[in-house]
Amino acid sequence: MRVNFPQWNTKELLTQSLPGLAGLLHYQKEWLRDDLRAALSVTAVALPVAIAYAQLTGVSAVAGLYSCILPMLIYALFGTSRQLIVGPDAATCAVIAAVVTPLAAGDAKVHWQLVMTMTLMTGIWCLLASRFRLGVLAEFLSRPILMGLLNGVAITIIVGQFSKIFGFSFDSRYLLERLAGGAEYLSRTHWPTLGMSLATLLVFLLVKRLRPQLPASMVAIAVAGLLVWLFDLQQYQLAVVGTIEGGLPEFQAPVFDLGLSRELVMPALNLAMVSFVSMMLTARSFAAKNGYDIDPDKEFRALGFANITSALSQGFAISGADSRTAVNDANGGKSQLVSVIAALLIALVALFLTAPLQYIPSAALGVVLVIASLSLIDIKGIWKLRKRDNGAFTLALITLLAVLFIGVIPGITLAVLLGLFQFIRVVMKPSEQLLGVDRKGVLRSIDRSDKATAIPGIMIYRFNSPLTYFNAGYFKRQLLARLKEQPEPVDCVIVDAVACFSHLDISVMAMIADLAHLLKRRGVSLVLAGRKRQLLSWCEASGIDVAEDGLIIRPDLALAVRMHQNYKQAVAEGQAPEVRRLAGDDTSAPRPSHL
Repeated sequence: MRVNFPQWNTKELLTQSLPGLAGLLHYQKEWLRDDLRAALSVTAVALPVAIAYAQLTGVSAVAGLYSCILPMLIYALFGTSRQLIVGPDAATCAVIAAVVTPLAAGDAKVHWQLVMTMTLMTGIWCLLASRFRLGVLAEFLSRPILMGLLNGVAITIIVGQFSKIFGFSFDSRYLLERLAGGAEYLSRTHWPTLGMSLATLLVFLLVKRLRPQLPASMVAIAVAGLLVWLFDLQQYQLAVVGTIEGGLPEFQAPVFDLGLSRELVMPALNLAMVSFVSMMLTARSFAAKNGYDIDPDKEFRALGFANITSALSQGFAISGADSRTAVNDANGGKSQLVSVIAALLIALVALFLTAPLQYIPSAALGVVLVIASLSLIDIKGIWKLRKRDNGAFTLALITLLAVLFIGVIPGITLAVLLGLFQFIRVVMKPSEQLLGVDRKGVLRSIDRSDKATAIPGIMIYRFNSPLTYFNAGYFKRQLLARLKEQPEPVDCVIVDAVACFSHLDISVMAMIADLAHLLKRRGVSLVLAGRKRQLLSWCEASGIDVAEDGLIIRPDLALAVRMHQNYKQAVAEGQAPEVRRLAGDDTSAPRPSHL
């Protein structure tokens, strides 16, 4: 017996499994110069930010470097965006810190293990979402909700960094308590620390103004570290990063404490959701600018693998970095080679250049984090929503206040629920229209423009959402209410089936059968127009006898209108027996010749 094995197309298989690698294999030499320039710029921006975000997460500075190296290489292989740069992100780091800090109870080793565990869980959630093709979740958190979330996270980070900038320690975890005790905290200001913060800010602003092409954050941190080293400023109790053990990360599995790990499962799901949505917004915007498409399911998979490798290499959760992606695009980055080169440069720093990092003052990192977080704040954008879409403004404002008042994790959970409720509301109570004809005889919505008028004796109803068990009752009530409002008698109701019959739902078919019986008793026929073959098979599966139950199914709206009008004409001429009227498919009665 001869066995025929499938013939695999290597190129197609490579493109499907490793879209980034497939792009690198078709690399064009003329891109190299732009990619090298972009990679150097990305590295210059990523280094100080990675160290600062490690401090925000509560782990060693070198963990920030580890969170860049392998994740950037992995995304370069698995990602579908040519410009996106992945790495530590303000929102993800703030979420991790909010979850892990109370669980670790001050134990640095436990803290790091919990960070890696949560990162690993985040990656697993992303892979599961990719496996079940849930890339559609990129649309789940609407733009207004994400705006409120990011604004709230940014404000929380900024207030949290005041302790490093002014040199005091917060006694409370929550934002409101910290703001309430602001005067008392400021009275504990450590003046050498505040001086270093102001010096860092001054250098940053001068570089931005005089040499905007240079990485201002990197120059500011380098100058701050140089000042600490030259003048031995540690003698003034100035907090610094401290000794960092360099070298490549040791691959290790996070140590699971079952009791504590349970506390990380749902926060990791929230983190996967938020980081994916944020990443997709960045990836899609730059993809649209550069004229190519993004595959959400593959992006979910790439994010999952990147987070898993980050966890196994002693890093923490990552996402799409909008600022570094913008730097990449602004410097002409053409391909994933930018991520590869930048990752190798950061690896060189982790291997051989960690010694100078010990002199970086915490105050300087706090200033960099505040500057980075300011780019996330867009209160003006939220306020603009008030004029354009009051509902969107309300969603954004509720999310913002939730993050500020009840914390980052509860705020994210509320944001997810708001997205779910928004979706349910739209599906459960969608918009609806009655259709009529204009002067040219074209079917269109009846609105205030009066360009379309109702067809005598016929009501055409469109329900703009898939019919399912939880909106079937609403559909029935709205249709009957519209029928009652008609100024002239109606003997036929035509439903646009294309718009609302997307899948078989037994509850929906039972509702349609009840509605057809109800209308039949009132002398009104119910016609479903569109999806004829599907509806006939669904009616048969649901036990609905189309001929006997008063339900008529037509191929499209225009034919449904024409056949009803022709039938009425035939009845008026005495050519169709009334007993066949509701069946709508009388084979015994003569019909007009053009049908």
